[in-house]
Amino acid sequence: MVSMGAGVKEIRIKDATGIYRVIYVAKYLDTLFVLHAFKKKTQKIAKRDMTIIKERLKIVDQEIRK
Repeated sequence: MVSMGAGVKEIRIKDATGIYRVIYVAKYLDTLFVLHAFKKKTQKIAKRDMTIIKERLKIVDQEIRK
């Protein structure tokens, strides 16, 4: 997920109720930070979900630099 930022990864889960994604970053302090989890409704990630992910990544980056 280079478009999200360096170190951002995703887990895709598919079951009988739908397709889900968990977006996370694990490059800081041996810690995994879950940025967003959601049910997929279309092929592309919705702009709203992209905004949430980017905002949360920015917060994690700021907190780590303190």
